[in-house]
Amino acid sequence: MPYGIFENRNRGETDLLFYDSALPAPNPRRVRIFLAEKHVRVPMAQISIPKAEHKSASFLSVNALGQTPALAFDDGRVLTESVAICRYFEVLHPEPPLFGHGAHNIAEIDMWTRRIELRLMTPLSMVWLHTHPWTARIVQPQYTEFGESQRPRVLAAMTEFDHALDGRDWLDGERYTIADIVLLTTIDFAKFVGIAIPDELTHLKDWHARASARPSAQA
Repeated sequence: MPYGIFENRNRGETDLLFYDSALPAPNPRRVRIFLAEKHVRVPMAQISIPKAEHKSASFLSVNALGQTPALAFDDGRVLTESVAICRYFEVLHPEPPLFGHGAHNIAEIDMWTRRIELRLMTPLSMVWLHTHPWTARIVQPQYTEFGESQRPRVLAAMTEFDHALDGRDWLDGERYTIADIVLLTTIDFAKFVGIAIPDELTHLKDWHARASARPSAQA
C-alpha cells in the first residue's frame, strides 16, 4: 500500500487530512518520512507549490500563512509546522521513539533539530528566496547579493554537522531520529538550491548515504 492512503484511524481521534506538497518542498517531506518510519498512513491532499495552490483562497482558509504542511481535523482544528505535526503522531504512535527517550536524549535531539533549523535552514532559505528563479515571482524584490552572501553560512553549518558526525552513525549517537529526518530533508533541499555537500565533508556524506538508503527516504 503506498504512503498517503488511509489505513487505520488514530486511536479515538477525529478524521484528519494531511496537506502535502511534492519534492523539492522539504518540510512536508519531513512528515512523510516520519510517518513512513512509524508505518503510519494518513489521508493526504496534494498542494502544488509551482501552481501556487498554497496561496489559493481555499488553502489559505486552512493555513493563513500559505505554507505546507498542515494537518486538518474534521472539528476545525489545524496543526501547522512540520515538527509539531510529527510530535502529534509521536504521542499517538510512540514506537519507535523518534523524538528520543529519557530526559537527556530527548533534549539532545531537540538541540540538534534546533541547530539544523537555525544554523543551516535559515541561511539556506535566504539563498532560496533571494537567488532561485522559482521564487522570483513571489519574492519581490529579490536581494540577490544578500542571498548569495548566505551561501558561506550554509557551507559553514554543513561543516559543523560533519564534525558532529565524526564517529557517529546518527546525530544523537544512538539511533535515527527526527533530527536526522530534518537534516536529510534540509541537505537534499540544499542540493536542489545548488549547494551540494562538499566532497571533503566525508562524515556528512557517509551519514547522508546511510539516511538516504532507508526505505522511508523515498516517502
